[in-house]
Amino acid sequence: MTDTALTLHELDQLPDGLLELNSIDLGTRLPGPTLIHLAGEREPALFVSVLMHGNEPVGWDAVRLLLSQCLERHGRLRLPRALSLFIGNVQAAAANARHLPDQPDFNRVWPGTEEPASPAQALMSQVVEIMQRRGLFASIDLHNNTGSNPHYACVNRLDNRYLHLARLFARTVVYFVRPTGVQSQAMARLCPAVTLECGRVGDRRGVEHAREFIDACLHLCELPEHPLPAQDLDLFHTVARVTIPEQVSFGFPPHEAQLVLSPELERFNFRELPAGTAFAQARPGARLDVRDEHGRNVADQFFRIEQDELKLQVPAMPSMLTADATVIRQDCLCYLMERYNQHVPPRH
Repeated sequence: MTDTALTLHELDQLPDGLLELNSIDLGTRLPGPTLIHLAGEREPALFVSVLMHGNEPVGWDAVRLLLSQCLERHGRLRLPRALSLFIGNVQAAAANARHLPDQPDFNRVWPGTEEPASPAQALMSQVVEIMQRRGLFASIDLHNNTGSNPHYACVNRLDNRYLHLARLFARTVVYFVRPTGVQSQAMARLCPAVTLECGRVGDRRGVEHAREFIDACLHLCELPEHPLPAQDLDLFHTVARVTIPEQVSFGFPPHEAQLVLSPELERFNFRELPAGTAFAQARPGARLDVRDEHGRNVADQFFRIEQDELKLQVPAMPSMLTADATVIRQDCLCYLMERYNQHVPPRH
């Protein structure tokens, strides 16, 4: 199924045998993106989205583990709160790909996107409209990442309820407004919303951590509105997104390219790096595209080329650095962050 044939499928129960399937096999039972509403003792529902990226199975693995344990314990799906589960790109999951070549990134086309109109964009708008009508308690979007990063939560609003939800998952919280078109931004207009980064694919601790978090959220009666003490979380603000322009070649040693990236890059994640830290060997034509949260090109503010090396111009903390060249090309090289704890909403 291509982007031109996207149709949302809406169900009020789990298809038989669905929980027995790995993410790569979901396409044998689901014809495409599917929204499943499961009843619970409390309303409104917790909204959980999985497989926005087909090669990031942690969300589906966590949900199927949680629901399987519930069935084993009670003999039926006895949930403490209603759950609306959105299973995204099952076609890309079958190919173990972030997205297929003829598809957009499913986590860049939600309402608020700056991407061109597409069938995928219309589908995500339909999901938001359905959930807005039904009502929402909170929203969770689950992801793996490819680099060496801690488990962390992302928010798009500096609101106490959103920060409490994020802190329930991890002490490390990232606030960002770009990229646009992500699930958590769209849902943040309706309810407290977080994106969860749950470590590498295959990390069982990531699956268990995500399962524990979803279970905890299903048992919550409310999300507190009182402020979190600033010392109770490490809050960071994404100040720039770094990409490699399509016309610039790149690789890792011993690859020959305009940018030969340091094999140590992943070790830089969530480390406060000093100015002068080298990211790559640079040859003629080497450059980066660096955009701040307003979309302005700020490459010269953050990087310089000196003695054939691409170096940080100012101190910065990166995240999402990876040695996966496909992810770098499809998404970005990294994000740059600053500490932001002084922006935690104050106590009254």
